[in-house]
Parts: sequence; structure tokens; C-alpha cells
Amino acid sequence: MKRLILALSVLLASASAAAAQQTPAGVGLSGPPVVTFVEAGRLLADPSNGVVQRSKTLVISGNQVVDIRDGFVGDPAHGRVIDLRDSFVLPGLIDSHVHLTGQQNPNSRLEEVTQSEAAQAMVGARYARRTLMAGFTTVADLGADNEAIFALREAVKAGDVPGPRIIAAGSAVSVHGGHGDANGFRADVLHLLSPESVCSGPEDCMRAVRTQIRAGADIIKITATGGVLSNTAAGLNQQFSDPELTAIVESAHRMGRQVTAHAHGVDGINAFLRAGGDSIEHGTYLDDQSIRLFKQNGAWLVPTLLAGDFVARVASGPDNFFTPAQTAKALEAGPKMLEMARRAHQGGVKIAFGTDSGVSAHGDNAKEFALLVRAGLTPLEAVQAATVGAAEHLRISSEAGRIAPGMPADIVAVSGDPLSDVTELERMRFVMKGGVVYRAD
Repeated sequence: MKRLILALSVLLASASAAAAQQTPAGVGLSGPPVVTFVEAGRLLADPSNGVVQRSKTLVISGNQVVDIRDGFVGDPAHGRVIDLRDSFVLPGLIDSHVHLTGQQNPNSRLEEVTQSEAAQAMVGARYARRTLMAGFTTVADLGADNEAIFALREAVKAGDVPGPRIIAAGSAVSVHGGHGDANGFRADVLHLLSPESVCSGPEDCMRAVRTQIRAGADIIKITATGGVLSNTAAGLNQQFSDPELTAIVESAHRMGRQVTAHAHGVDGINAFLRAGGDSIEHGTYLDDQSIRLFKQNGAWLVPTLLAGDFVARVASGPDNFFTPAQTAKALEAGPKMLEMARRAHQGGVKIAFGTDSGVSAHGDNAKEFALLVRAGLTPLEAVQAATVGAAEHLRISSEAGRIAPGMPADIVAVSGDPLSDVTELERMRFVMKGGVVYRAD
């Protein structure tokens, strides 16, 4: 703990110095001026209605939007004026599934046993800034060392580290030996790496949920099925028993937390939804019954198409760094995810934007938009999934997803029209979070 505090102290000092050097005068971590006028040529303030307004001025006081006025009426005598007259302005984007404290690479397995919690927090700070600069002002981090991610969350909240607002799960609740537990190391190392959130049996799984909430989890993430990147040949099917799933969901809901499940196999997807789970991450092998359960429960799907695309490309490429067990599962699941999302969308399942970044590279999050469009969503629907939809899914609609008086001033801008070409969102040119400008190309 002392090492983590010392490391974060160094990190906070260096982040503040870096921000002072890299952001325009009068903006950045030092805080916004009293009033800011953002003149927007095109404005998609509320993606739920898809209405693009022309020639608007956003009036921002402190960290909140206080008014939206007709015309370009910024007044330099009374505040700072930001000229986005030639830009398309929309709410800060939301990624419902990231892993900020790491990123897949040829040394990933070595890093599991060489990186301290302090090192992971520093890595997370680097990737948090990269994610923010890509236009994502809110993320849900769904699996990381408790101490590292909760410290990073609080540092971002305090304004000491540049990054998106973080909704953090901490360690995933997993079965012994399953996806989310340590796998593929010798027995004495496994004992050290296995997190407290690993459990067996309904009572023990209730304990794991409560332990995570006590540690600071905002949301409970579980691994209902096997996973592609766990180094074990345990498949992609259901790993928790039905009674364990019920115990997890009920104990989390009693303590005011929603539960989201990593789930590939249809047996695990449907069992979790029958247990009352709130959302599914991935959903690779969902079927017609799954779609009925999603709609019956009002549950959300987070398709993470970028992760499927990434693992399939690595596993089939000349520089594959996955283990044999990982490779087999990547080649099996990755190519199926696009068709899964198409089927879910056609079936009327609610879709929230999420990338599983940390599998793919942080900062590439916006590449998910084009994949969603390939799966049948319109560009507007893809934008809605990353704004109003993700906000509803994460239960933060009063804090994110729209630009409106009384809402935090989380605002991004691109040059072109993302409702015509959704890849415009891969070329972010302006990022404001909470009234503070972090990017102004």
C-alpha cells in the first residue's frame, strides 16, 4: 500500500506537469475559467432524437452546461470563447467495457507476475489519458486489480490524473480455475495470483460479491462462461452453476449494484439472464431464447466487436503471441461476433457500446463504431449506443450521454459528419470533460 501511495504521488505530479506543457494556455488540469462559450457549427445535443442543430453556442459555467443559445454569441468580455463553428459537436462518448491497467502484448503473461499494483496504476494512468484523448469521457472498467483501478478512479475524480470518469468493477467474480482466475502457472504461483473474488458454491459466491462491494466496486462483473484469453482449455461454455448465478445476482442487487456477465456460450448467457442479470458482455453464441430473455428482462448487450476482430486477427496472423489454448478459442469465437450483433440488433436487443479495450489497443476505441455499422446498426444508432444508450445501461443518464443545461460539460467534436461516415469519430479533434479542455487540435 505504501508503495502504491508513493507511486501515485509521483504520477500525479508528473501528470500535472505534462498537462501544463501539452494543453493550450488557460485549459487543462488547472481548471476551467468561470464561463466558457463553445460555438458549435453542428450540434447533436441529444442523440436519442437524432436532431442536428446548426449555429449554437453552449454556455458552460464551471463544470456544467448552463444554457444552449441560438447563433454564435460567445462573448470574450465575459469568458473564454471556443470556436467549433466548422465542427460537428456531440456528447462525450462512453465505453461500457475497458481494462485500463493493461493491454495485450507478447509479454502479457510475464506482466501478470512482474507488475505490482503500483505499476498497474501507472500503466492505467497512461491508458486513461489515451482513452480520454480519443473522445471517451466515461468508461466502465470491468476487470482489474482492486487496489490499482480504485486508486486510479479516485485520482481521475480528483482531477489529479487526466482520464475519463471511471465506473470500476475491480476484480471479476469468477469460479476457481475458470476465466478470471489465474491459470497456467505453477501451483504456488497460482495461490498468490488468485484474487479474493474467486469462489465456489452459492454461499462463497455471495461472499465474493460482498467482498468486492466492500473493496469499492461500483458494478459487479462476473465471468459466467469460459473466456478466450484465459490460458486454459476449458472451453467457452457456462462455468458458474445456476444456484451460484442466482446467489451472485441477488446479493449484488440487495446491495444496490448491477451485475454484468462476461459470457460467450449460450448456456451461460441464458442461465445468467434467467437469474436476473443486468447485462451481457460479448454474447457470442446467443440464440432466439437469449433474445427473448434480453427483452423480457430489459437487459443490455455489450457486443465488444473490436475485441473479437482483434483476437481473430492476432490468432490467424504471422505474429501470433497467444498460447495454444488462447489461439484455439480466438479462432473459434472471434469471427462469430459480428453476426451475433447483427442477430441481436434485428431481434430488438438493447445494445450499449463497449470495446473490451485492453484486449485491443487503448485509444482505438472508436473503431468499434464501424463494426457496429457493419453489424447492421445505422451510424446514429451506433452513436446512441455510445451516448444515451450506454448512459442508461450504466445508470448514469443524469451525468452523461447528452448535452443539456444542468449536465456535466462532457463535449467532443470532429470535423466531418459521423451520421454520414461514422469513422469520423476515429479522428477526434476536440475533447472537453467537466468543462476542462483536454484536446483542441
